[in-house]
Amino acid sequence: MGKRNIVVIDEDKCNGCGLCVSACVEGAIQLVDGKAKLVSDTYCDGLGACLGECPQDAITIEQREAVDFDEKAAKEHIARTQETKHAHGQIEKACGCPGANAKTIDRSIQNRKRPAGESVPSALTNWPVQINLVPVNAPYLKGADLLISADCAPFAFADFHTKLLPGKILLIGCPKLDDANVYVEKLGHIFANSGVKSVTIVRMEVPCCGGLTQIIKQALAISGANIPVTEVTVGISGDIIGERRIDTVLV
Repeated sequence: MGKRNIVVIDEDKCNGCGLCVSACVEGAIQLVDGKAKLVSDTYCDGLGACLGECPQDAITIEQREAVDFDEKAAKEHIARTQETKHAHGQIEKACGCPGANAKTIDRSIQNRKRPAGESVPSALTNWPVQINLVPVNAPYLKGADLLISADCAPFAFADFHTKLLPGKILLIGCPKLDDANVYVEKLGHIFANSGVKSVTIVRMEVPCCGGLTQIIKQALAISGANIPVTEVTVGISGDIIGERRIDTVLV
């Protein structure tokens, strides 16, 4: 045993997205109780392939006393893990967290002309949608028209899927109950690196929901991106009661 590079995971920053689990080919990181954990120093080569995958910057490398990396043991560990997944029918689900399984949903067939009386199909084309779970490098963010909605709004506005969502990538969150600083940092990274074309904010009329607009203003300010922003306000009664272009320059 001697000093060497080893991965350190800040559990307070970790949101359990699982991207580091997929990035670690040695199987040294696993999700335990919703948090990424280094399961054994033996399996960690200290090269840090997982660092660039963490949207929360929760992973660093430090030098400390640790047992040597054992490539053979790591391969055997991976083989045992795969056998366990096969046995439980989970081989296609390496991580149960939706944030590690970003996908685009093709609605072209569903959105064909529908017979009278047929249910209105979903207009959702991306998964996941919760801001905390969305990987900052999700392919559906590239060049997207974003619809960033307070999580209450789709319940209040019955025509959300037909009037607001078509043609847009959906992200949702609660500006009152969620960590605004995390949202500012994550959205700022997305705005700076994904070539987002436009942002439509959907908020409720209640005052606390105005925090969503402020989060997006701050995220745009730190990103340096020039993106047009429209704010749509939904009333508690379920109607759209306001729509405006907003100034994204912080004062």
